[in-house]
Amino acid sequence: MGDVLLALSIPVLVFGGGIYAACDCWWRRRHPAPPSPYTHRAARLAEQDMLVLAADIVDDAYAALGPLYDAPATTPCPAGPPAGLSPRSSRPSRPDASPDRAPSPPAAARRR
Repeated sequence: MGDVLLALSIPVLVFGGGIYAACDCWWRRRHPAPPSPYTHRAARLAEQDMLVLAADIVDDAYAALGPLYDAPATTPCPAGPPAGLSPRSSRPSRPDASPDRAPSPPAAARRR
């Protein structure tokens, strides 16, 4: 008889735990905890700390890499353009597709 009670107690405990969890979930949904001002204040302080840290990171990066973003020198390269490129002035100009700049006529309708 002792083995039967032990074997039946396991499903009873699992079922009871499920009932308790369902009731606890229902109770917490019906009666939520009020918002805590301390939680909101902690979130605001953490946000401010994060913004200060991000600003420090950006400032450090700009201080380290700022010279790379300065305006380049206006003196031309003494070697000229690279070997594979030709200057723009030597390229022949293409005629305009529509010299009068008027809109092109509509395309013919297709028959099906």
